Amino acid sequence: MTSKKSFKKQGGRPPKTDPAKIRYSISFTEEEHARFLTLFEQSGMLVKAHFITSQVFGKEMKSVKIDKGTVDFYMRLTSFHSQFRAIGVNYNQIVKLLYRHFSEKKAAAFLYKLEKQTAEMAILCQKIIQLTEEFETEYLKKEP
Repeated sequence: MTSKKSFKKQGGRPPKTDPAKIRYSISFTEEEHARFLTLFEQSGMLVKAHFITSQVFGKEMKSVKIDKGTVDFYMRLTSFHSQFRAIGVNYNQIVKLLYRHFSEKKAAAFLYKLEKQTAEMAILCQKIIQLTEEFETEYLKKEP
């Protein structure tokens, strides 16, 4: 009988040069566990072991708080701004079309109506800017 040499497959990831083999175990009370989870969530880290080692060895922990109301307000304000820009583009197109297809007298009459609507929109824009400033001063205060 012939003996066959066993060949080890070389698949998989390469071994680490300094693998973490030593483990520690800790126990928390319910209150401590809730506090630990809160700190872990605030850190933004994905792995609890990395969070614990960063805390043990005094690495800086970053805490990010996301206010859903503020994010929603920002998204709505952004979409409103894009709509406002689209109105400006449409305004320019209307003025060009009026002068191209109508007499100067008739175009001026239409532009007078358009000017009234634009004045109302400018007042609305000022109110929106005022509300935005109030929101910023009330809810987006910079914490020291």
